[in-house]
Amino acid sequence: MSLVPLSVPSAAVATRRFFLVGYLPTYAGAWFLLALVWAGAPGERFDPAGAWRTMTRLGVGEIVLIALAVVLAAVVTAPLQLSLVRFLEGTHPRRTRRGPALRRQQARKRRMAAAALPPQEENPPPRSVQLAGVASTRLRRSFATEDHLLRATALGNILTAMEDTAGRMYGLDAVVAWPRLYPVLGPTTRAVVDDRRDSLDMSARLTVTGLVVGVTSAFLLLWSGWWLFLALVPVVVAACAYTAAVQAALAYAEAVHVAFDLHRFDLLDALRLPRPPDREAEILGNRALCDLWRQGIESPLLYRHPEEENGTPGRAPGPGPTA
Repeated sequence: MSLVPLSVPSAAVATRRFFLVGYLPTYAGAWFLLALVWAGAPGERFDPAGAWRTMTRLGVGEIVLIALAVVLAAVVTAPLQLSLVRFLEGTHPRRTRRGPALRRQQARKRRMAAAALPPQEENPPPRSVQLAGVASTRLRRSFATEDHLLRATALGNILTAMEDTAGRMYGLDAVVAWPRLYPVLGPTTRAVVDDRRDSLDMSARLTVTGLVVGVTSAFLLLWSGWWLFLALVPVVVAACAYTAAVQAALAYAEAVHVAFDLHRFDLLDALRLPRPPDREAEILGNRALCDLWRQGIESPLLYRHPEEENGTPGRAPGPGPTA
């Protein structure tokens, strides 16, 4: 997934995003593993009460040391956030691009496409038409139009559909246009986009953390008899978090679509380009811009500087863009 807000620092400590996405999942996973170790894992004698006794006897210095270790782990792993999301998308490793998971998504797409077909009868009941319309909307939000863009997970297909369709009706390629559009978003739209992106990243991080903690817990409890089933707790949390990530991805995709709807002309203003007079001119102009950003295909551009039109001298050109 490439639609990442540029102004959101990946490792900014003491921010709401860092607390939700980085610190909180790492903190929860670290304390779960520490509790297992304090209870006697790995080993045959597992005593949950012993873990509680150890926790109640921790000194201030020990608690601060644990907190600092968790912060350090969260900061170090913050740059891996995009890779974690792509892993859940089914783009890594390569073997997830084919196999049972991909076939399940293909079958799911076929079922949704069949449900989205309009009724064939001459005078269909209104409810049938409505249900077909709802199914069509779900299909567009859940899958990209091209079959070669199919991913092995529901999360991957939702995010790929967003990248494939956001801004397309205006001639914009979301992948190359979004890094330029995001800085000019209005405060309200940006707040919505950031909040939904944070929810997606937090759920994705919690999913991966739960899986890692579950595998580690299974190893620690391997010799502890029935206590091995405690390893299912983080796995269940990971499953719930993945479901939440899928719903958060739908909400984030909706916010990105709305951002293109409301602020695409703000992007033209920031680039000092004139606003198009009609839809056809808008699509042609946006396609030319995306070709320039994506492939370096040059096209003539007519700039418009509002400060010069209002009688205010423009800034002297420097080594960089004067916009």
